[in-house]
Amino acid sequence: MDRIIFHIDVNNAFLSWSAKYLLQNGSKLDIREIPSVIGGDEQRRAGIVLAKSTIAKKFGIVTGETLYSARRKCPGLKIYPPMHTFYQEQSNLLFNYLKNYSPDIETFSIDECFLDYGKVKKLYGDQLSFANKLKNEIKEKLGFTVNIGIGNNKLCAKMASDFSKPNQVHTLYMNEVEEKIWPLPIEELFGIGRKTSPKLHDLNINYIRDLANADYSALYPYFKNQTAILIDKAKGIDNEPVISERPEYKGVSNTKTLPKDLTTKEEIFNALRGVAENIGISLRKDNRYAKVITIILKDCYFKVYTHQKKLKNATNLNLEIFNIAKKLVNEIWDETPIRLVGIRADNLVNELNYQVSLFDSFEDVKKLSKLDETVDKLKDKYGVDIIKTANSDK
Repeated sequence: MDRIIFHIDVNNAFLSWSAKYLLQNGSKLDIREIPSVIGGDEQRRAGIVLAKSTIAKKFGIVTGETLYSARRKCPGLKIYPPMHTFYQEQSNLLFNYLKNYSPDIETFSIDECFLDYGKVKKLYGDQLSFANKLKNEIKEKLGFTVNIGIGNNKLCAKMASDFSKPNQVHTLYMNEVEEKIWPLPIEELFGIGRKTSPKLHDLNINYIRDLANADYSALYPYFKNQTAILIDKAKGIDNEPVISERPEYKGVSNTKTLPKDLTTKEEIFNALRGVAENIGISLRKDNRYAKVITIILKDCYFKVYTHQKKLKNATNLNLEIFNIAKKLVNEIWDETPIRLVGIRADNLVNELNYQVSLFDSFEDVKKLSKLDETVDKLKDKYGVDIIKTANSDK
């Protein structure tokens, strides 16, 4: 039996939620109906647009551009600061409301989630009718609008919710994939980032249909293990389940929220260096080694991305963890400003069974291990600031 998945996405969440707050607190002005944006500190040229009203969009203002640039496009633009605590309250309000209908909900970001409707269809009936009822209830009871995409998997549901906005319900079933998304530009395929789309264009893959019909062997030299995943996405294939409860990781993790958004790899690498050292120290204190290293990135829109690497040889060395993290950033980051970085070490083992290849030296590993242990002892005795690692990323 085909799955039925909903993707529920708040329309222009940050601006809608700020509008709701202001109206609830006496404002006579609905900022959704004027040229307005939600953004950071306008005095800093690095402050960016986090959300924009429909009217602001007509001036050519785009999410992610600097406030300085947005102001030049629209001199009368109204800029409002983000209200993160209130946003989280509204997010919780939405997700808790949805749980009245189903416990099978997977949070995707602060303003969107997946719901496995197939498991409750016998209770509520036809999915299209129920989705329209649900979006109308959310508008009436919670005070903001959502789009709901319906598909046979998470990918198709996510794509469907983006078709046209606001306050709409769309479907993208497997038998609709060719008609509805194959004619779209390749950039509109969910999961195709800023780094991947230029490579595809260079290979004359300009539309989703081109990727769906591409030859695997021709793409493999460019995308390696991601090749089959990319082609499957273009065909609307996605077997990922809706995960309502994430498993607890029996590993070590460390994250760092940044005082300002990071916009270059060098800045991200510098932030990750200290995180990698903290992971290494924690592992060595417990005499453990990690066989999986995962990076965690949260962007300025509060979307969280993870990417992992399974290791041939487990490690607890600062430099190895850091170098793996840098490699993972190079593979996943699409240049969206980053506000939080983190590393998680999983699949922990108590012994190091090192498999030496032609390009490895176990002696080098032992030297690095001895160095890290020496630094750990110095930091324990004299404080964490006694030794600083030199910046070698330039």
